Amino acid sequence: MDFEEFVLAAVTSDLSSLAGAREYADAVEFRTDLASGGVGMLAAYDGDLPLLVTNRLDREGGEAAPTPERLDVLCRAIEQPAVEAVDVELSSIREGEGVRVVRHARERDVAVVVSAHDFDRTPDRERLREILSAASDWGTVAKLAVTAKTRSDVLDLLAVTRQATADGERVATMAMGEPARHSRVVAPLYGSRLGYAPLDAGDATAPGQYDLETFRRLYEDLRDRS
Repeated sequence: MDFEEFVLAAVTSDLSSLAGAREYADAVEFRTDLASGGVGMLAAYDGDLPLLVTNRLDREGGEAAPTPERLDVLCRAIEQPAVEAVDVELSSIREGEGVRVVRHARERDVAVVVSAHDFDRTPDRERLREILSAASDWGTVAKLAVTAKTRSDVLDLLAVTRQATADGERVATMAMGEPARHSRVVAPLYGSRLGYAPLDAGDATAPGQYDLETFRRLYEDLRDRS
């Protein structure tokens, strides 16, 4: 995955249950922190869609503890043929441990999504820009998810997305929560290169996610009218 164009990823913790994903998704995000099969499930995967593997830290919305073993899982996942991208948190890179995942991915020509999450608020524009710039220094794509409480928060995120894109960075941005869920389908129009959606809305892994079919329909309708 080079993320030259927008990529819609179907989010799942079960690679054996992806019926219907190919019709709407460009890729699959496999959440190993939520899966029971882990890397073994990756080895058995025979689907057509490329995989983005995530083993999300508990402090950033996942269920994985901050142990070396968590990153070992990502390194082993990178070695699987179907895996074309891996997610590493910016905080993990800054702490030093996540750097080995980035290096291993580069050795294998696997794209790196460097992610950051704020479940409390939307920082000001200057801070948003700083986070995306720092993540871009390490990743193929800099991913930033924030929590928007007002429409102004969403506007700030979209403005920064547009500026980062104009500056030549590949970014993925979204505002979490029901009041800002429209940002998920609007952000690609401002340059966001990656979106996430579960096959079923009941399986959402973040606040405000649309189901996969709805995301694809809304996004394409907006894109075609813009």
